[in-house]
Amino acid sequence: MIGKIILGDALKITGNVLRTTGDVAGSIVNAGGNFIDRASDIGQLGKKKIKGKVILIRSNVLNITEFHSSILDGFTELLGSGIVMQLVSATEIDSHSNERQGKVGRRAYLEKWLTSFPPIFAEESVFEINFEWEDDFGYPGAFYIRNGHTSEFFLKSLTLEDVPNYGKVHFDCNSWVYPQRRYNKDRIFFANKTYLPNETPKALRKYREEELLNLRGDGKGEHQEWDRIYDYDVYNDIADPDAGHQFVRPILGGSTSYPYPRRGRTGRPRSRRDVNYEERLKSVIKSIYVPRDESIFGKKISEIFAYQLKSIAQSLQHKFGVLFNRYPKEFGSFKDVLKLYNGGFPLPTHFLSTLGSFVKEPFLKELLRTDGEQLLKFPLPQLIQDNYSGWKTDEEFAREMLAGANPAVICGLQEFPPSSKLDPNIYGDQKSKITEEHIMNNLDGFTVNEAMKQNKLYILDHHDYVIPFLRRINTTSSTKIYATRTILFLKKDGTLKPLAIELSLPHPQHNKYGVISRVLLPATKGVAASLWQLAKAYVAINDNGHHQLISHWLNTHAVIEPFVIATSRQLSVLHPIHKLLIPHFKDTMKINAIARQSLINVDGIIERTHYPTKYSMEMSSFAYKNWVFPEQALPTDLIKRGVAIEDANSPHGLKLLIEDYPYASDGLEIWSAIKTWVVDYCSFYYKDDKMVSNDSELQSWWKELREKGHEDKKNEHWWPKMQSLQDLIDSCTIIIWISSALHASVNFGQYHYGGFFPNRPLTSTRFLPEEGSIEYEELRSDPEKAFMKTIQVDLSSVALTEISSRHSSDEVYLGERNSKEWTLDEQPLQSFEKFKKKLVEIENMFMKRNQDPKLKNRVGPVNLPYTLMFPTSTEGLTGRGIPNSISM
Repeated sequence: MIGKIILGDALKITGNVLRTTGDVAGSIVNAGGNFIDRASDIGQLGKKKIKGKVILIRSNVLNITEFHSSILDGFTELLGSGIVMQLVSATEIDSHSNERQGKVGRRAYLEKWLTSFPPIFAEESVFEINFEWEDDFGYPGAFYIRNGHTSEFFLKSLTLEDVPNYGKVHFDCNSWVYPQRRYNKDRIFFANKTYLPNETPKALRKYREEELLNLRGDGKGEHQEWDRIYDYDVYNDIADPDAGHQFVRPILGGSTSYPYPRRGRTGRPRSRRDVNYEERLKSVIKSIYVPRDESIFGKKISEIFAYQLKSIAQSLQHKFGVLFNRYPKEFGSFKDVLKLYNGGFPLPTHFLSTLGSFVKEPFLKELLRTDGEQLLKFPLPQLIQDNYSGWKTDEEFAREMLAGANPAVICGLQEFPPSSKLDPNIYGDQKSKITEEHIMNNLDGFTVNEAMKQNKLYILDHHDYVIPFLRRINTTSSTKIYATRTILFLKKDGTLKPLAIELSLPHPQHNKYGVISRVLLPATKGVAASLWQLAKAYVAINDNGHHQLISHWLNTHAVIEPFVIATSRQLSVLHPIHKLLIPHFKDTMKINAIARQSLINVDGIIERTHYPTKYSMEMSSFAYKNWVFPEQALPTDLIKRGVAIEDANSPHGLKLLIEDYPYASDGLEIWSAIKTWVVDYCSFYYKDDKMVSNDSELQSWWKELREKGHEDKKNEHWWPKMQSLQDLIDSCTIIIWISSALHASVNFGQYHYGGFFPNRPLTSTRFLPEEGSIEYEELRSDPEKAFMKTIQVDLSSVALTEISSRHSSDEVYLGERNSKEWTLDEQPLQSFEKFKKKLVEIENMFMKRNQDPKLKNRVGPVNLPYTLMFPTSTEGLTGRGIPNSISM
């Protein structure tokens, strides 16, 4: 696989060199015309000038293609076809324009390109530019830019100093600019002044409208890497009919059977065998399309590449470790698992030297141990750093439902025995078989009804969404799993103790006969304790699958992508809501595209390692049927799950029924801070409800989100109407919460809880042993070996959780922006500073909570403090930090 990556890069470089060479002739022709234009400017040298500072990122010289392009670019510079800019007035109409567009200034050329050699690594370069100034030009509200070179660059900003009557004018650009041959019209960028649509100066209105039209495209053809087109499509790209019938999966989206949020359109050709599917990428050269400004670049793409290599090597580590006498063929005990963190995978010296010749810093430090003797080892997860055996306790098992990797599933028990919402005509009797006799001795003297009334009973329910797939999963693969229900009791010290676990299977004769269930009770000795430990493992398997497919992928990654697309299609960069939301969409489309290509796709990592196997994405579609946008608000979610009640006298307007619920208590602080920021920001631009309802772009945005982005739910009545300021505030708060804090809470703790996979196994290969069987005797004689033979291990999944749990070096966290000049409006800037300071106070509060011995759920038996809601982090595997966006 590594060889394929390297070969692919080599082929890509060769192809790009040939492409660039072939295109240079066109650039020279263009250069000739521009040289004449530039010569005509000599007579204007005596005119008044205003200086501009341009910050951009040039392609680096380590890329052979770009080194070649740099030479060609120097040639075109000599001919006068460099980087050309023209200011556009926001206040003065062009007298020669029939459409009342802003006046366009004379051409200005970026200076000193030839004397500024491309950097070794991609980094910022600063250039000067001098614009001829006309006294009647007015306020420069936009500028055109034309790239006469043969290679693209990333334009960060333009700053004009001392504009007459206006002072400094700043343009936040943050966009890739390709050679002019790639566009039908020169690129345009707007100053960082914010306007509602009806407040936009007449001189800029046409430019504003045209830019949005360009971003929407025409819905035709295959998109290329330089395109900036945002459009929608269904999930018809994760299956591969051309590879055979076993690689066919349902299309998600566009039907009542398989509803789903929309993803970004690529326009790739259709499958040869079934035109309803999009053709899968077969070439290692080409990456899946996303609009160019949604691509990841710089240090982060280098780090992702390093982690991908690491993942490949680690997935091979166990499979081939036996050849080096390093690992047994299977893990026979928990101590065997520890070898993954204490050792490494030895490889021949010549392999290391070859790899080192291809992989430069910062890759090398990620891939090799400092002694150069071994390739890779897994970091020791925080779960077992302080207490190796604490994970096996019932207290830790329950605590992770409140402060672990999947903390937003546990519910208050509302009826006993628990019932089901599945159609009894199809699935028969699905009511729980847990009885009061099973649990009455562990209720501290309460009856079941008394315990429920006093909010003492809770349930982790992995039943209804599993049952429809369970028979198929267990009969079409080596996987053997159960649907599970776990009943828990809230103790006086604020911790939870599990009372019973129900393991259910479809009736062997037919679904209409319901389920057969086995109820396991806590035990500490003998084979009963071993059976209980296995029962907890089956629960963890369900919880892990729910976490990855529903809590993580569906409820954050997938549901947010339509918001990313609609925002760029319908809200101008001049729109205040665009400026509010855009930091929370950074890298999301690209990360999702990578996931569709190699993670959630047919025979991808998820299908190969998680228990739903080939039904993984189909299961997430089943869950999407119950997805409701307003219920993604944290307070609403907590109340719906029965872990909180409304209370006007309590902070945040609700009272937690489990007082020491780290995810909820910390989350409410972050939620409130986000909402206060959104209230301050939106109230500055919208003074009343009428301004919201009359905002044409805002209304188009909300309509498209419902009718195209979440088209399968467009008729649902619960969508906010977007007719009031409150609708806008609530919706934006939910969007930011999902993109930042909710995603962080289910992403960056994955490795610390699941990196030690006996704690959170992904699947199992056999059922609970029956008394008298060989497996039962093995469980009696060697419990750890029996446990490890039951759960299935694939180290690629462990590597994946490590990659996903890491922060990149260029992460931008909640309360931060890439640019301090993201808006010209002073009051929003002040409100943002207040938001940032509030987050600092909140983080200090969380630190104090973690030191409070009364709050036992914050650290637990494993002494792992709850830090997933801490706003800040450093680079790496920290288990804390809330990035602005779903960027990993």
